[in-house]
Amino acid sequence: MTSSIWLDNQTPFSRPSLEESIKTDICIIGGGISGILTAYFLSKVGKEVTLLEGNTILSGATGHSTGKVTAQQGLLYSQLIAKFGVEAAQQYYELNQHAVELSFDLANSDCVQHTDSFLYTQKAEGIAALEDEWQAYKTLGILGELNAHCEIPYDVTGSLKMPKQAQIHPVRFGQTIAEKALQAGAKLYENSRVKKVNILKPCVELENGHTVCYNELILCSHYPLEAIIGMQILKLEVTRSYLVAFEASELYKGQYLSVDKPGRSLRTTLIDDKPFILLAGDSHPAGTISNTSMYYEALQLEAQEKFAAPQCNYHWSAQDPETVDLIPYVGQISARLPNIWMASGFRKWGLANSIVASQLLCDGIVGKPNAGLSLYSPKHTKFGDAVMQALKLGGKVTKDFVGGHVARRAMPRCTHLGCKTRWNEADETWDCPCHGSRFSKDGAVLEGPAVYPLDLSGL
Repeated sequence: MTSSIWLDNQTPFSRPSLEESIKTDICIIGGGISGILTAYFLSKVGKEVTLLEGNTILSGATGHSTGKVTAQQGLLYSQLIAKFGVEAAQQYYELNQHAVELSFDLANSDCVQHTDSFLYTQKAEGIAALEDEWQAYKTLGILGELNAHCEIPYDVTGSLKMPKQAQIHPVRFGQTIAEKALQAGAKLYENSRVKKVNILKPCVELENGHTVCYNELILCSHYPLEAIIGMQILKLEVTRSYLVAFEASELYKGQYLSVDKPGRSLRTTLIDDKPFILLAGDSHPAGTISNTSMYYEALQLEAQEKFAAPQCNYHWSAQDPETVDLIPYVGQISARLPNIWMASGFRKWGLANSIVASQLLCDGIVGKPNAGLSLYSPKHTKFGDAVMQALKLGGKVTKDFVGGHVARRAMPRCTHLGCKTRWNEADETWDCPCHGSRFSKDGAVLEGPAVYPLDLSGL
């Protein structure tokens, strides 16, 4: 069985399920950091907020993350300047760096610590990429250092440091915010899965038959529950990546990300006064691989060879929707439906961008000017990029749908759009290759956009 170091080492926290039909000013779907923090910010300004989580709070993307909160998100800023220009790249950096700084105001040192972030390479071709990114740092006025010392046991040929970043225990951090949200008046419900968004009423219908009627609806469910209106279903690509954690002799001063292929992410954390290393890497389109054991085995072998780790105490995987142009989708889902908001497409940088998203959503709903709303708007993807992504994903979905019904006829049908799922032996899940829905071995929904459990009666 897979297990996340964060979910296995947390303070007990639970909320009731919603057992009645209610009305609320703002309904938030999704109990990760973006949803909980948005609930907190909106409650603080006097809004009546109800948050619905289908499973348990923080057990999804948040509880399976690396716990890095950083504005250094790969070879990003050179690409943003080339695609959107200096002003947009500057704005993205400032929003994410503010999120890093805000994380220290939101929680105490038990679950958030200062650190430096590093990009590194072991290959000659990686040096040029780091130098290009360093030039982007200088253009944008980002603090950094090229070829700073790295403490990790790899043959590093080049590095790029971004100081004054953060790393968190994401579950404990989220629980702290949840407590603040409850104190501010927000209502948080677990095991309250939404099965349908009724836009005309407007209400959401829960699996248990109750309804929540709202004035504003916010979709913070990682992959948006309603993804057809704004055609996010043809803009978001879902990938899956892998992590292991093992005991170490000491804590690192920094957190690290390789720019090479295959990529590697490293950081340390303290669990019960014992230092652990988190080693992450490898990715593929969600739901396309049956034997995912090979990814865990590769990381475990590397842990033994590079870190002399006798065993990996934890191993788990994470899922990430990605936009076509690097910038997430946060804001009104469509001009026709100004009361429906979304936050998704964080790539692998959901923690910093969740904090950014919560501020943008709060400002947008209360009418406070924030230039970031234009930058992150779901409408920001250029027409050509949107068309190319739609063709790519549309072709992939068609291939997976038809191919699955031919090659995996006996497999359960995903309850989202009917694609045939694939059994994942290592994680013991049913995975859908079309839009990334995941189900437990007994058919319960683990990851959307599906909202109904699998029918396993035919197996």
